[in-house]
Amino acid sequence: MTSGADTPQPPNIEPALAALAAALRGEGPAVELSAGADGSPAVRLVETPGFEDAAVVVRTSGSTGTPKATVLTVDALAASSMATAMALKGEGQWLLALPVQYVAGVQVLVRSLFAGTRPWAMDLSAGFTPEAFTAAALELTDPVRFTSLVPTQLQRLLAEPSADTLAVLRRFNAVLLGGGPASGELLTAARDAGIKAVTTYGSAETCGGCVYDGVPLDGAEVKLDSDGRILLGGATVAAGYLDEPELTASSFVEEDGIRWYRTSDLGSLSTDGALTVLGRADDVVITGGVKVSAAHVQAELERLDGVRAAFVAGVPSAQWGQALAAYVVLADQSAEAAEAFTMRFAAGGAGALTGALAPKTVLTAAELLMLPNGKPDRLAMTVRLDARHQGK
Repeated sequence: MTSGADTPQPPNIEPALAALAAALRGEGPAVELSAGADGSPAVRLVETPGFEDAAVVVRTSGSTGTPKATVLTVDALAASSMATAMALKGEGQWLLALPVQYVAGVQVLVRSLFAGTRPWAMDLSAGFTPEAFTAAALELTDPVRFTSLVPTQLQRLLAEPSADTLAVLRRFNAVLLGGGPASGELLTAARDAGIKAVTTYGSAETCGGCVYDGVPLDGAEVKLDSDGRILLGGATVAAGYLDEPELTASSFVEEDGIRWYRTSDLGSLSTDGALTVLGRADDVVITGGVKVSAAHVQAELERLDGVRAAFVAGVPSAQWGQALAAYVVLADQSAEAAEAFTMRFAAGGAGALTGALAPKTVLTAAELLMLPNGKPDRLAMTVRLDARHQGK
């Protein structure tokens, strides 16, 4: 462990741990966490009328609209923690590297409480940096170690990693990746570097990830609705949304003693039950009468040379009904590179993206717009793409 008067102090997570412990014991009201001004968690105690044994309230990310307040019970959180420990083959010390207001962040603290281990929190007051992550990871003392990241964070850690960064990453028994799809290139790079990356799928409505590397955790279930939408079921499913009875009724259902949450994602199941997430149900853009998957176009964009990241959405179009629009991050940030890239699509497309698959509007930027939890801010980027398209 580091020491010295000039060493930055880690965020104070003790009040958050105490409030969560009381709620999990049934001795206090439900807890909602947020980021305080100094980077330490701010604790808000929440009354949850109509919900028994509520322990945690988590606001959804709001990447496509107004956040919802999801109510998680003691039993759901306990089931999630136990299933996680079984999947990871043990309990250990967790590094908190995500904002506590999101389910993956608060779950680091909850899992630690159930395991009886002491988590360590990195300082996120100045944002996520490889240097701050590495310094925090060096403070861990337990031989068994875990952390949760979003793919963007791992990309930054592996962009130009120092020897210390690689060493601490390899020291984790598992690095959980959630909050969005991790590209095959990122997973290959992580595994080539000796990092034990585990992809997770879930949401606040399922106490976070309940599917690891495509396989449901113990006690979790996955099925597909008739329209291909993913349904997640089992003991980790939330009680519902605070003050939103109609939305709760439309999003959650009980069938044969199992509680199910209807996600906004489309998926497929292999013969052995492994889940593949195909994209959001609202990712289908009907442009000129042709149905196009925005997720597919995004993946093809990211395969093009010189493209670091992309986001694709449909925007209103007088000519096409909806038009494909792409928000693209190029490796070469020069104005000349941006103009050359956009001109390729103005001339008809690039690679496999021609015809209906070619975005009609392309906006290049230094980075994707992100929410504090590391997920793409889909709403903000769609607004910018719409403004660019309408201004053409």
